[in-house]
Amino acid sequence: MDRRSLIKGAGLAGVLAAGVAPAVQAQQAVRWHMASSFPKSLDTLMGSAETFSRVVKALTGGKFEVSVHAAGELMPAFGVLDAIQDNSLEIAQTAGYYFTGKDPVFAFACAVPFGLTTLQMEAWRRQGNGGKLLDEFFKKYNFHALCAGNTTTQMGGWYRKEIKSPDDLKGLKMRLGGGLFGEVMAKLGVVAQNMPGSDVYQALEKGTLDATEFVGPYDDEKLGLSKVAPYYYYPGWWEASAQFDFFINNKAFDKLPDEYKAAVRAAADVAAIEVTSKYQARNPQALKRLRAGNTQFKMFPKPVVDAGFKAAQEVYAEHCDKSPEFKKVFDDMRAFQKEQILWNRYSEFTYNQYINGAKL
Repeated sequence: MDRRSLIKGAGLAGVLAAGVAPAVQAQQAVRWHMASSFPKSLDTLMGSAETFSRVVKALTGGKFEVSVHAAGELMPAFGVLDAIQDNSLEIAQTAGYYFTGKDPVFAFACAVPFGLTTLQMEAWRRQGNGGKLLDEFFKKYNFHALCAGNTTTQMGGWYRKEIKSPDDLKGLKMRLGGGLFGEVMAKLGVVAQNMPGSDVYQALEKGTLDATEFVGPYDDEKLGLSKVAPYYYYPGWWEASAQFDFFINNKAFDKLPDEYKAAVRAAADVAAIEVTSKYQARNPQALKRLRAGNTQFKMFPKPVVDAGFKAAQEVYAEHCDKSPEFKKVFDDMRAFQKEQILWNRYSEFTYNQYINGAKL
């Protein structure tokens, strides 16, 4: 990808018009290392990191390079935060909710049960108070975050048996992702299992797992989960969207000249738009392939979702009581969400109600 075509295709003319292009010619060479929490097999997620690297290099005339390393190449997938914090890594590509063990506030950077949709998350992080509040929190870990993309609304997971009522969740051995979802499901009687995605197929096949949540049709299809768990439930009410980020070490970023800082911000925007649109485009095609096979798509019964909602409110109340910082971010997100729901009633909700039932 040459610099001219990149600028034209990514809409970065405004960045260069601000003076980035001529100024970078006089800048010194910089090399960063990016460690991802994702494997190469998840090509859409990893594509975000690779796009970021290409754009930074193109915008700086090749003088600022970012080498990209998949999970396990430089460090374990969940070791990236510690590396950022101790200044041994310049940038990580990861999901905030992987680190709720350090502090549950991290979950708000990615996804929380019955949280924001993709557009709402983007708006809260970029135009609301979300980005500011999270970066204030992130300071204690020596980084700030730039949005790296969104998986869009996720599915509710794969199950070896049908889920007809909340009672069917009791004792269910389920592989869960990060965040507050595990706490919510524990209240419903689910036995949480923590394992990498690469081990899920075999665990379901052997019966050591009863269910798993992962992402959505495109990524889930790659794992072949329909062969060992026939029931595919929706919606993923614990991940109405899943935002992932570039965690950028503040010390490394502060050393950059302004032109390089602008390139970093622009590259993150390009990567975020690209990966989110890829998920939106790729998931329907994968869904059709799964429907053509033996996958049985099931909507969660309302009593199951109601039980999840009740449990989620209990989890939020518990954390708000324990942590003023959690309460501050939660209250702001919830207030923003209420405004978005009001607007949605007059916009997308009513439109979607009609168009989803129309004969196209």
